[in-house]
Amino acid sequence: MKVEQLFTGCLAEMAYYIHSNGEAAIIDPLRETEPYLKMAKVDGVKIKYVFLTHFHADFVSGQVDLAKKTGATIVFGPNANPSYDIHQGKDGEEFKIGDLTLKLLHTPGHTMESSSYLLVDKEGKTPYVFTGDCLFIGDVGRPDLAVKSDLTQADLAGHLFDSLRNKIMTLPDDIIVYPNHGAGSACGKNMSSETFDTLGNQKKTNYALRADMTKEEFIVEVTTGLKPPPQYFGNNVRMNKGINTSIDEILKKGVTPIDADSFKEMSDQKDILVIDTRSKEEYAEEGTVPGAWFIGVDGSFAPWVGTLIKDINQKIIFIAEGDREQEVVTRFSRVGYDNILGFLRGGMHSWKAAGHEISKIGSMSAIQFANRLKEGSLEAPLDVRKESEFLSEHVVSVENFPLDFIHSNFSEIKSDKEYFLHCASGYRSLVAASIFQANGVSKVTDIRGGFNDIKDTDVELTDYVCPTTLL
Repeated sequence: MKVEQLFTGCLAEMAYYIHSNGEAAIIDPLRETEPYLKMAKVDGVKIKYVFLTHFHADFVSGQVDLAKKTGATIVFGPNANPSYDIHQGKDGEEFKIGDLTLKLLHTPGHTMESSSYLLVDKEGKTPYVFTGDCLFIGDVGRPDLAVKSDLTQADLAGHLFDSLRNKIMTLPDDIIVYPNHGAGSACGKNMSSETFDTLGNQKKTNYALRADMTKEEFIVEVTTGLKPPPQYFGNNVRMNKGINTSIDEILKKGVTPIDADSFKEMSDQKDILVIDTRSKEEYAEEGTVPGAWFIGVDGSFAPWVGTLIKDINQKIIFIAEGDREQEVVTRFSRVGYDNILGFLRGGMHSWKAAGHEISKIGSMSAIQFANRLKEGSLEAPLDVRKESEFLSEHVVSVENFPLDFIHSNFSEIKSDKEYFLHCASGYRSLVAASIFQANGVSKVTDIRGGFNDIKDTDVELTDYVCPTTLL
């Protein structure tokens, strides 16, 4: 028996690979199929099932392509009605994988089709339960993503309470809980950085599993403090219910090399967006194509793509560091951005060699920022971290302008002002600065090292501000 958790940091997502006696199963696969095919080939096993815990909102899953390539059966729980062939499992139904059994536990609440899978070994023991977005480590799935005209988030939270109490919390305390997401995912609000735990420990530490909690208290707890989900979530749910362009076709088109002159012509077209995916150091030092947005592939790339690029069908060309083009296209596709037309061949070196204009973001150290702030010579300093980060601790006299809501709040920005942006470490502030510049703000400066470095200066900090005065 082999059970392997496959963690993808960018999405804080966990898929699972299970095999026994020549047969394998994948739970909640990412869109790219090659990693799973390689694992099965190395182990000499046949992928028999692809199990889905629910229709995912934060990434496009790869069950259809994987089933086509392997002949595997796609399994969902009750209430799932996609446009492709599946086996719709029943509560309590069992599926054999070699000497193992996966038992479907219908656990609605995050969504109505949400299901968990209990692993039973050949001795009849139950070492693992795969809980999807029903139960996380430190949290539970948010109950507001599947709201319908006849189903409120309170209704969903009530279903989740029942699922946890009747299906999950009745399992042995020593069972290992394997969830679908961890810290950094927008599918919950209080997730741990740990990717698995015993159920017994979760009963002691997870606020939502408190033994004496009433259903009414649970509903209030899990629905309080929820932020609006990223705008791409609805698109990803829709895609996961349908048949999408093959990942192989997307990769073939997306890794098309484009020479500098052609790239220039395309970048000048209003319906094409340029994304610079290089490291923040290369982006800041070398400059970029005028009008390009910076979203570095080494940060939380896919979630920021989905949060910031409103049109899921947006035409995109990109700049990448050497030999990472396929990785970039793969990570675009994970959140459904399939209309990738190609990349700048030769990178910024070829762009410069062709004599094309270069755009650069101004830069300033944390010490320079602190000194200028004390002098009163910074016109418009902004903190682009999340509101919760800002409220925890921030620089006195600096306003909050969260990157998450940059488009909806951009009317607050004046093109004739000079802006000084910082985040926690310098990634998000460069993203924001690039969008400022692409939208006509010519005077924008990034604070290198962000708040992490600013805290080490003698600048004045505060840990509270009234939220109504942020903008």
